[in-house]
Amino acid sequence: EAGGAALGRAADKLFSLSGLFAVRKPKGPTSAAVLNLLKERLLAEAGVQTNGNKRNQVLKIGHGGTLDSAATGVLVVGIGKGTKMLGTMLAGSKKYTAIGMLGKATDTLDATGKVTEEKPYDQVTKGDLENVLQKFTGDIMQVPPLYSALKKDGERLSTLMKRGEAVEAKPARPVRVYSLSLQQFQPPLFTLDVECGGGFYVRSLVNDIGKELSTCATVQELTRTKQGPFTLEEHALQEDKWTIDEIARSLEHCTALLLEEPARKKLKTEHAGETAVICE
Repeated sequence: EAGGAALGRAADKLFSLSGLFAVRKPKGPTSAAVLNLLKERLLAEAGVQTNGNKRNQVLKIGHGGTLDSAATGVLVVGIGKGTKMLGTMLAGSKKYTAIGMLGKATDTLDATGKVTEEKPYDQVTKGDLENVLQKFTGDIMQVPPLYSALKKDGERLSTLMKRGEAVEAKPARPVRVYSLSLQQFQPPLFTLDVECGGGFYVRSLVNDIGKELSTCATVQELTRTKQGPFTLEEHALQEDKWTIDEIARSLEHCTALLLEEPARKKLKTEHAGETAVICE
């Protein structure tokens, strides 16, 4: 009986969790797959049977902005009533560290895609790269990648592309870049730190930088280091901490964080471009 009572308490605690927290997304799975795994772990820990049982419909969980499969870093998660707060996360500011590679372009604009173009890059200097970055700072227009979570007629563009359907590029849209700096330059590789608003694609940025330098470029590695007030180092729970108690502790900590969040980055001028993904 004792075991059953303990599980009952764990389930009660799980279903009472509410708010926003952050997890560290590993490289490989999609953001949706990470959420599903998180959900499975929590339901299993609470002893909730999911096969055919409607109880798992009760656990509301969602994320505040897709990270590419190949990307790693902060994924903000909403649980319970927190799912209603995810919209502000989509529109808020994010920080990324990206490693770009000069001389190669791919169809996905990152290392997972097929190489579509190769060009010499020896002529590009560190100074050239730094100068170009100024063009991409502030309020700019950006065309989102074809392989993306954006939708056409209710289907993700990436899904349509993988089926081999012709997909027209979405029109350029306004995005905001708060800061952009070159951290390292070891040709063909360069490392950028970017702080941007909602609906911004680092893959498009790196692709555009390549074109601007009369060569081409693609993202080799992408890490989201911050989203809203959540940082990778301080707040993102590693996979071994995806437990009911750790998340409860994190939610308390993060509620305080959100109250301190400065208004500067909550500019609603941005197009979130993606809607918060809620799995029910």
